[in-house]
Amino acid sequence: MPSPTLEPFQPEHLRANLRPLAAAVRPLSTEEQAYQRYYGLDLSVQRAGSHSQLGCFEQGDLRIVTQLWRPAQPRATLIMLHGYYDHMGLYRHLIDWALGMNFAVLACDLPGHGLSAGPRASIDDFSTYQQTLLGLLDQASQLALPQPWHLCGQSTGGGILVDYLLTGTPRPELGTTALLAPLVRPRAWGLSQLSYYLLRPFKSAIPRRFSENSSDREFLDFIQHRDPLQPRTLPTAWVGALARWIPRIERAPRSKLRPLIVQGEADMTIDWQHNLRVLQDKFDQPTILRLPTARHHLVNENEEIRNRYFAFLTEHFQ
Repeated sequence: MPSPTLEPFQPEHLRANLRPLAAAVRPLSTEEQAYQRYYGLDLSVQRAGSHSQLGCFEQGDLRIVTQLWRPAQPRATLIMLHGYYDHMGLYRHLIDWALGMNFAVLACDLPGHGLSAGPRASIDDFSTYQQTLLGLLDQASQLALPQPWHLCGQSTGGGILVDYLLTGTPRPELGTTALLAPLVRPRAWGLSQLSYYLLRPFKSAIPRRFSENSSDREFLDFIQHRDPLQPRTLPTAWVGALARWIPRIERAPRSKLRPLIVQGEADMTIDWQHNLRVLQDKFDQPTILRLPTARHHLVNENEEIRNRYFAFLTEHFQ
């Protein structure tokens, strides 16, 4: 996480001045550099011959903010999707690992998250997330990013990838898929549904409760107190969209694909035991790494836990 002495960037000003990603092959603006420094995303500065781009693409009436990090001679590409309430700025550990693997990294802020447009942390239907993923894959094609295109998603990002692999038409350029604490059902889903149906007629959102979803205390403090892109409410519309999406995934046909799954056994955000059973049923013998002490936000768990699952990913992505 960034130093507390760094000056925050101006999100609205940054959004207003972004160009299409394919047209953004130029030095980063002062505002773009401030954004990358604030979140520790200025990783290309540390690697000779590499560069980064920050831009956007249009998805209907939404502007989706997109980012690319490209080594001098990448051998593959990692396409990355973040989790609910997250944004690209929180994923520097994963990006740095991928650059160390000599992968180009392409990522976006999901609708309603980070710098992307849309009601904050809300969505009417999870199909919008599929359109975002398809748009991101189109960006990879337009930029002629090196193949194979590996996929990696944390939490809701993992759920989006599960949806794509089970119900979509996966592109031939795709390589390995890694799912980090993937969403199928959240923890205590029955109670959450009851609360949703009781609250829906009266409230459009409820205050967000920040959970201890990582053992990295600095990360938890940062997202609660120093991250200007953190949503502060849980919209009931998003919960309703999730309620319609879960049966779709649990009824989806089986796939012959074999994703990698990393799951913490101290995860108190999702119903991970149920989710693993569903994913083992839906995919053909997925390779699973279970981490006894890891909580939900694997991308920002402590260094020891990160090193364990990065070693696992390195072995399977070689």
